[in-house]
Amino acid sequence: MSDKPKPKAGEQQTFRDVDPLRDTYRRSITHVPAVTRSLEHHKTALLCIDMQYLDAARGHGVFADAETSNMPVEAQEYYFEQLEQNVLPNVARLQAAFRARQLEVIHTRIQSLTRDGRDRSPGHKRLGLHAPPGSKEAEFIESVAPLDDEIVINKTASGVFNSTNLEYVLRNLDIDGLFVVGVYSNECVSTAIRDACDRGFYVTLISDGCTAVTPELQRATMTTMKDRYARVFTTAEAIDELREVIDA
Repeated sequence: MSDKPKPKAGEQQTFRDVDPLRDTYRRSITHVPAVTRSLEHHKTALLCIDMQYLDAARGHGVFADAETSNMPVEAQEYYFEQLEQNVLPNVARLQAAFRARQLEVIHTRIQSLTRDGRDRSPGHKRLGLHAPPGSKEAEFIESVAPLDDEIVINKTASGVFNSTNLEYVLRNLDIDGLFVVGVYSNECVSTAIRDACDRGFYVTLISDGCTAVTPELQRATMTTMKDRYARVFTTAEAIDELREVIDA
Protein backbone atom coordinates (compact mmCIF):
# COMPACT_ATOMS: atom_id res chain seq x y z
CA MET A 1 0.00 0.00 0.00
CA SER A 2 1.10 3.55 -0.69
CA ASP A 3 2.14 5.58 2.33
CA LYS A 4 1.23 8.86 0.60
CA PRO A 5 -1.39 10.84 2.54
CA LYS A 6 -4.83 10.91 1.01
CA PRO A 7 -5.86 14.29 -0.45
CA LYS A 8 -8.19 16.29 1.69
CA ALA A 9 -11.72 16.87 0.45
CA GLY A 10 -10.99 20.51 -0.34
CA GLU A 11 -7.95 19.57 -2.39
CA GLN A 12 -9.96 17.09 -4.43
CA GLN A 13 -12.55 19.73 -5.13
CA THR A 14 -9.86 22.20 -6.22
CA PHE A 15 -8.43 19.68 -8.65
CA ARG A 16 -11.83 19.02 -10.16
CA ASP A 17 -12.82 22.66 -10.53
CA VAL A 18 -9.60 24.39 -11.57
CA ASP A 19 -7.74 23.87 -14.84
CA PRO A 20 -4.24 22.85 -13.64
CA LEU A 21 -2.62 24.16 -16.85
CA ARG A 22 -4.51 27.43 -17.02
CA ASP A 23 -1.66 29.64 -15.88
CA THR A 24 0.81 27.93 -18.20
CA TYR A 25 -1.39 28.53 -21.22
CA ARG A 26 -2.19 32.09 -20.15
CA ARG A 27 1.52 32.94 -19.90
CA SER A 28 2.39 31.25 -23.19
CA ILE A 29 -0.63 31.48 -25.48
CA THR A 30 -3.60 33.64 -24.57
CA HIS A 31 -2.53 36.52 -22.32
CA VAL A 32 0.83 37.44 -23.79
CA PRO A 33 1.91 41.08 -24.38
CA ALA A 34 1.73 40.47 -28.14
CA VAL A 35 -2.07 40.46 -27.89
CA THR A 36 -2.04 44.12 -26.86
CA ARG A 37 0.65 45.00 -29.40
CA SER A 38 -1.50 43.46 -32.13
CA LEU A 39 -4.30 45.87 -31.24
CA GLU A 40 -1.97 48.85 -30.89
CA HIS A 41 -0.58 48.26 -34.38
CA HIS A 42 -3.99 47.62 -35.97
CA LYS A 43 -3.10 44.00 -36.69
CA THR A 44 -6.26 42.56 -35.10
CA ALA A 45 -9.44 41.79 -37.06
CA LEU A 46 -13.01 40.89 -36.13
CA LEU A 47 -13.95 37.50 -37.63
CA CYS A 48 -17.73 37.04 -38.02
CA ILE A 49 -18.65 33.44 -38.68
CA ASP A 50 -21.72 32.31 -40.65
CA MET A 51 -24.14 35.09 -39.70
CA GLN A 52 -26.45 34.21 -42.58
CA TYR A 53 -29.97 33.09 -43.42
CA LEU A 54 -28.92 29.45 -43.74
CA ASP A 55 -28.35 29.01 -40.01
CA ALA A 56 -29.27 32.22 -38.22
CA ALA A 57 -32.79 33.15 -39.34
CA ARG A 58 -36.20 31.85 -38.39
CA GLY A 59 -38.04 30.17 -41.25
CA HIS A 60 -35.01 29.86 -43.52
CA GLY A 61 -32.35 27.32 -44.36
CA VAL A 62 -31.83 24.84 -41.54
CA PHE A 63 -34.96 26.22 -39.84
CA ALA A 64 -37.21 26.47 -42.91
CA ASP A 65 -39.51 23.79 -41.50
CA ALA A 66 -39.57 23.70 -37.72
CA GLU A 67 -41.12 20.24 -37.70
CA THR A 68 -38.46 18.60 -39.88
CA SER A 69 -35.37 20.50 -38.77
CA ASN A 70 -34.22 17.63 -36.49
CA MET A 71 -34.01 20.12 -33.65
CA PRO A 72 -36.52 20.22 -30.78
CA VAL A 73 -38.70 23.30 -30.68
CA GLU A 74 -37.29 24.17 -27.24
CA ALA A 75 -33.75 24.19 -28.63
CA GLN A 76 -34.79 26.39 -31.53
CA GLU A 77 -36.47 28.85 -29.19
CA TYR A 78 -33.39 29.01 -26.98
CA TYR A 79 -31.13 29.49 -30.00
CA PHE A 80 -33.18 32.28 -31.58
CA GLU A 81 -33.75 34.01 -28.28
CA GLN A 82 -29.98 34.14 -27.77
CA LEU A 83 -29.42 35.29 -31.34
CA GLU A 84 -32.04 38.00 -31.38
CA GLN A 85 -31.58 39.36 -27.86
CA ASN A 86 -27.83 39.01 -27.42
CA VAL A 87 -25.70 37.80 -30.30
CA LEU A 88 -26.88 39.93 -33.20
CA PRO A 89 -26.94 43.21 -31.22
CA ASN A 90 -23.52 42.47 -29.72
CA VAL A 91 -21.97 41.54 -33.06
CA ALA A 92 -23.33 44.77 -34.54
CA ARG A 93 -21.80 46.74 -31.64
CA LEU A 94 -18.43 45.08 -32.15
CA GLN A 95 -18.52 45.64 -35.89
CA ALA A 96 -19.20 49.33 -35.32
CA ALA A 97 -16.36 49.54 -32.80
CA PHE A 98 -13.87 47.87 -35.15
CA ARG A 99 -14.97 49.96 -38.14
CA ALA A 100 -14.69 53.17 -36.16
CA ARG A 101 -11.04 52.35 -35.49
CA GLN A 102 -10.25 51.26 -39.06
CA LEU A 103 -9.79 47.65 -38.01
CA GLU A 104 -10.68 44.88 -40.45
CA VAL A 105 -14.08 43.22 -40.18
CA ILE A 106 -14.02 39.88 -42.01
CA HIS A 107 -17.03 37.68 -42.71
CA THR A 108 -17.32 33.98 -43.42
CA ARG A 109 -20.40 32.21 -44.75
CA ILE A 110 -21.43 28.81 -46.00
CA GLN A 111 -21.82 29.07 -49.77
CA SER A 112 -21.04 26.58 -52.52
CA LEU A 113 -19.26 27.41 -55.75
CA THR A 114 -22.01 25.79 -57.81
CA ARG A 115 -25.79 25.97 -57.92
CA ASP A 116 -26.14 22.22 -57.37
CA GLY A 117 -23.53 22.14 -54.60
CA ARG A 118 -21.42 19.39 -56.12
CA ASP A 119 -18.29 21.11 -54.77
CA ARG A 120 -19.47 20.90 -51.14
CA SER A 121 -17.48 19.00 -48.57
CA PRO A 122 -18.60 15.42 -47.87
CA GLY A 123 -19.73 16.52 -44.41
CA HIS A 124 -21.99 19.25 -45.73
CA LYS A 125 -23.43 16.89 -48.32
CA ARG A 126 -24.26 14.35 -45.63
CA LEU A 127 -25.82 17.05 -43.45
CA GLY A 128 -27.76 18.51 -46.35
CA LEU A 129 -26.23 21.97 -45.82
CA HIS A 130 -26.45 23.95 -49.04
CA ALA A 131 -26.36 27.67 -49.75
CA PRO A 132 -26.03 28.20 -53.51
CA PRO A 133 -24.58 31.45 -54.86
CA GLY A 134 -27.28 34.11 -54.97
CA SER A 135 -29.66 32.18 -52.72
CA LYS A 136 -31.46 33.58 -49.69
CA GLU A 137 -29.60 31.04 -47.54
CA ALA A 138 -26.29 32.60 -48.58
CA GLU A 139 -27.39 36.13 -47.67
CA PHE A 140 -26.07 37.69 -44.50
CA ILE A 141 -28.41 38.81 -41.73
CA GLU A 142 -28.94 42.48 -42.51
CA SER A 143 -28.01 43.88 -39.10
CA VAL A 144 -24.53 42.30 -39.24
CA ALA A 145 -23.93 42.16 -43.00
CA PRO A 146 -20.65 43.25 -44.64
CA LEU A 147 -20.27 46.92 -45.52
CA ASP A 148 -18.41 48.58 -48.35
CA ASP A 149 -15.21 46.69 -49.22
CA GLU A 150 -15.17 44.23 -46.30
CA ILE A 151 -13.79 40.78 -47.06
CA VAL A 152 -16.12 37.78 -47.39
CA ILE A 153 -14.77 34.22 -47.29
CA ASN A 154 -17.05 31.46 -48.61
CA LYS A 155 -16.74 27.92 -47.28
CA THR A 156 -18.42 24.52 -47.39
CA ALA A 157 -16.91 22.95 -44.29
CA SER A 158 -16.88 23.62 -40.57
CA GLY A 159 -13.25 24.74 -40.52
CA VAL A 160 -12.71 27.98 -42.41
CA PHE A 161 -8.92 27.69 -42.10
CA ASN A 162 -8.91 24.14 -43.45
CA SER A 163 -11.21 24.75 -46.39
CA THR A 164 -10.39 28.28 -47.64
CA ASN A 165 -7.51 30.69 -48.20
CA LEU A 166 -8.36 32.69 -45.04
CA GLU A 167 -4.88 32.27 -43.54
CA TYR A 168 -3.28 33.49 -46.77
CA VAL A 169 -5.57 36.54 -46.75
CA LEU A 170 -4.83 37.32 -43.09
CA ARG A 171 -1.08 37.06 -43.67
CA ASN A 172 -1.39 39.43 -46.64
CA LEU A 173 -3.25 41.88 -44.40
CA ASP A 174 -0.55 41.53 -41.73
CA ILE A 175 -3.20 40.34 -39.25
CA ASP A 176 -2.04 38.27 -36.28
CA GLY A 177 -4.94 38.78 -33.85
CA LEU A 178 -8.59 37.78 -34.14
CA PHE A 179 -11.71 38.57 -32.16
CA VAL A 180 -14.25 35.88 -33.07
CA VAL A 181 -18.07 35.92 -33.08
CA GLY A 182 -20.76 33.89 -34.83
CA VAL A 183 -22.53 30.53 -34.90
CA TYR A 184 -22.57 27.81 -33.82
CA SER A 185 -20.20 28.20 -30.87
CA ASN A 186 -19.43 24.50 -30.57
CA GLU A 187 -19.02 23.88 -34.31
CA CYS A 188 -17.72 26.40 -36.85
CA VAL A 189 -16.72 28.98 -34.23
CA SER A 190 -14.68 26.65 -32.02
CA THR A 191 -13.09 24.96 -35.04
CA ALA A 192 -11.92 28.33 -36.34
CA ILE A 193 -10.52 29.24 -32.94
CA ARG A 194 -8.56 26.02 -32.50
CA ASP A 195 -7.16 26.26 -36.02
CA ALA A 196 -6.29 29.94 -35.63
CA CYS A 197 -4.48 29.26 -32.36
CA ASP A 198 -2.54 26.39 -33.94
CA ARG A 199 -1.44 28.77 -36.70
CA GLY A 200 -0.10 31.29 -34.20
CA PHE A 201 -2.89 33.87 -34.18
CA TYR A 202 -3.84 35.57 -30.91
CA VAL A 203 -7.51 34.79 -30.44
CA THR A 204 -10.26 36.36 -28.34
CA LEU A 205 -13.66 34.66 -28.23
CA ILE A 206 -16.64 36.90 -27.50
CA SER A 207 -18.86 34.86 -25.18
CA ASP A 208 -22.04 36.89 -25.78
CA GLY A 209 -21.30 37.30 -29.48
CA CYS A 210 -21.85 33.63 -30.23
CA THR A 211 -24.28 30.89 -29.29
CA ALA A 212 -25.03 27.19 -29.57
CA VAL A 213 -28.39 25.45 -29.63
CA THR A 214 -28.36 24.55 -25.92
CA PRO A 215 -26.95 26.33 -22.86
CA GLU A 216 -24.96 23.18 -22.02
CA LEU A 217 -23.15 23.25 -25.37
CA GLN A 218 -22.48 26.97 -24.96
CA ARG A 219 -21.02 26.55 -21.47
CA ALA A 220 -18.92 23.57 -22.52
CA THR A 221 -17.48 25.49 -25.45
CA MET A 222 -16.57 28.50 -23.33
CA THR A 223 -14.91 26.24 -20.77
CA THR A 224 -12.94 24.36 -23.43
CA MET A 225 -11.78 27.45 -25.31
CA LYS A 226 -10.97 29.70 -22.34
CA ASP A 227 -7.28 30.04 -21.53
CA ARG A 228 -6.39 27.14 -23.84
CA TYR A 229 -7.05 28.46 -27.31
CA ALA A 230 -8.42 31.94 -26.66
CA ARG A 231 -9.15 34.65 -24.20
CA VAL A 232 -12.87 34.76 -23.48
CA PHE A 233 -14.31 38.29 -23.24
CA THR A 234 -17.78 39.76 -23.20
CA THR A 235 -18.69 42.37 -25.79
CA ALA A 236 -18.41 45.11 -23.17
CA GLU A 237 -14.93 43.92 -22.14
CA ALA A 238 -13.81 43.77 -25.77
CA ILE A 239 -14.99 47.32 -26.50
CA ASP A 240 -13.39 48.57 -23.28
CA GLU A 241 -10.08 47.06 -24.41
CA LEU A 242 -10.35 48.76 -27.81
CA ARG A 243 -10.88 52.07 -26.06
CA GLU A 244 -8.04 51.55 -23.60
CA VAL A 245 -5.49 50.31 -26.13
CA ILE A 246 -6.33 52.20 -29.32
CA ASP A 247 -8.09 55.36 -28.13
CA ALA A 248 -5.71 56.12 -25.28
